[in-house]
Amino acid sequence: MADCVFDGDTSWLSELETALVEECDFGSLRNICKGRPVPEHLRAEVWQICLGTVGKDILSSFDGLYDMEVQGQLREDCKKLVDKLGNEEEDKVSIVSDLETIVTFYCKSRGIKYTANNGWMDILQVLLAVKMSTSELYNCFYSILNKFIPHGCKKNGKPFNLFRLLLQYHDPQLCSYLDTRRVTPDLYVMSWFNSLFGGVCDLHVCLAMWDVIFQHADPFLILFMALVILVNARETILDTKEQSKEELIESLISFPQALEAEDIEDFCSLAQYYASKTPQSFRRDYQLAMFGSSVVAQKEADSEFMDSLCLMVSGEELLQANQNHIINEDTVRYFVVDCRPAEQYNTEHLTTAFHLDSNLMLQNPEEFNVAVLALFAAQAQAMTAKSAAAGEHLCFMGSGREEEDQYVNMVVANILQKGKSYVSVAKGGYPAIHNILKATSQNGVADMSQVVSHNGVDSTSNNSGGSGRNKGQGDENSPIRYFSKDLLGKLSVAVKTKSVEMKEKLANYIKNDGSTERHVNSSERTGKRYRNLANVFTIGDDDEGEEISAEDSEEDQEKEVVSLETWIQKPDVIYSCRCMEFHRSGHKYPSYLLVTLSHLYVLREIPSRKGMAHIQARRALGTIVKITSKKKQPTLITFKYGSHEDDKFHITDAHSFNIPTASDATRVIKQQIMKVLDALES
Repeated sequence: MADCVFDGDTSWLSELETALVEECDFGSLRNICKGRPVPEHLRAEVWQICLGTVGKDILSSFDGLYDMEVQGQLREDCKKLVDKLGNEEEDKVSIVSDLETIVTFYCKSRGIKYTANNGWMDILQVLLAVKMSTSELYNCFYSILNKFIPHGCKKNGKPFNLFRLLLQYHDPQLCSYLDTRRVTPDLYVMSWFNSLFGGVCDLHVCLAMWDVIFQHADPFLILFMALVILVNARETILDTKEQSKEELIESLISFPQALEAEDIEDFCSLAQYYASKTPQSFRRDYQLAMFGSSVVAQKEADSEFMDSLCLMVSGEELLQANQNHIINEDTVRYFVVDCRPAEQYNTEHLTTAFHLDSNLMLQNPEEFNVAVLALFAAQAQAMTAKSAAAGEHLCFMGSGREEEDQYVNMVVANILQKGKSYVSVAKGGYPAIHNILKATSQNGVADMSQVVSHNGVDSTSNNSGGSGRNKGQGDENSPIRYFSKDLLGKLSVAVKTKSVEMKEKLANYIKNDGSTERHVNSSERTGKRYRNLANVFTIGDDDEGEEISAEDSEEDQEKEVVSLETWIQKPDVIYSCRCMEFHRSGHKYPSYLLVTLSHLYVLREIPSRKGMAHIQARRALGTIVKITSKKKQPTLITFKYGSHEDDKFHITDAHSFNIPTASDATRVIKQQIMKVLDALES
């Protein structure tokens, strides 16, 4: 197989070879490879570092007994695999013996029974293409099954139920079509999941794909890769009405066969994009059930997988998104829809929540339909105004009580039937939010700044007891600011009096402003700004006396708090380093620089909260027009932001840092900036 180097830049290969000689760790390897396929002669070493199997010799403890009940079936499957590979006759016996040893020992050590067509032979077929010893082969096989193959890959298993929820979240129309055809995910993605695409993709494609998957070290990535395959083929799928169910399933299974090795980097980048546009709660909630070993946790999660109408968002994630007042397309933001009865909502609710009484759906369907139109209009206006209430993702919230939330589920089902994407439900309802605020109280006083509370009544209780903090109704962040109670009341009156004119005006308004949504990729959003411009980025020595025209307003903004470890290990981070940020006021702040494919992030450490940081800056790489350093102090680096006008740089802002690894940092950032500018030009 030819070496997999697709981007024309081969400088990293020598760096990788040197690092492997020096026994580099996983983090260093990721910074060098940056999610790219690796050369064939380095693949064995790279995979073992990524899978954490270097220096292990687990197979040496095998007792040498081949006495499983299904030993004959296993031996026959091993022979079939070797015959398919076409090895020399004298090698076949040895390879069959190695494969049988690997699978036998794995089954015995894990206490499981071997079954045919479970994907293991497909995984071993890919591993055999990488030159490794039998012991190394076993270690990689064990690690892949343990880290990347979801538990429960069987009919109606957990991975397939979760995948359906993901598909519904991003493309409800496609999901509904497959549901109507009774084509459940286990019928077409099982062979994708249980073999990590090894059973359906060309060998060269699979090798390149595994290079990238192992570097990202994200077991959930396979779900989003499958999602990309379906969404990209949606028109083909929707045009299969004349096909039988069996023909449709056969077509779905074959889709990954169209992938080529050169597609892998873009394919995985798309998968990461969809992952970034998905609530992250499911990773925490389903990690044990999908990839863990806790039997209790798996049993508890089973019911959630089977009963979930749509994806659920934890209260913690909802509150964190609600606190971030800076609109950013890279993060999931929620438009919260509180579906509790009016008396509960009026007692206490999130300041950014829109009220839609779920009881209306049965009590007054006509009024409910108008209220839904008002909901969509309020969402559209909040996004236009960039309000704190704005969010492309709809999250419905109930009371947390089954007898009331059954109506919430009916509302959610109704919204999904309308083909609305990005629909979720707040896990535990409003009481979960209330309890989180209480649990995070300081000095015994809960931070209730995110809620509106009236009459001292605890809305999470079944009675009128409890207490709450009074706050005026005129909160500027509330959707009520856009659709006041007076307006909603007028809408209700209009329905009751059958005012057709009022409904038509509202419907037309929604049609013109709220229903023209489409997914726009980053190049479409920013391309016009840079069209027909040459690359304007430069790197050199510091220009003394160059003025910065922008005022420093960042200190007045409320910063998002994140976990350093979580952010540094995010799959889309291609480089990270520790540094010291120099502020214009003269203060110095320990910080981290993170580089993604499109942005430079500055995470400022929080001294009082170990391991946590503020997102101090989030800069698009295309806005960096100059990187300078001091001649006498080369580790002092300044990033200058702005634009290129009339063959001159117009600097609008700057950041200065002392970066111990300045040479590496500036090299990586420069390379990525050039890629961004080249992409914008094209």
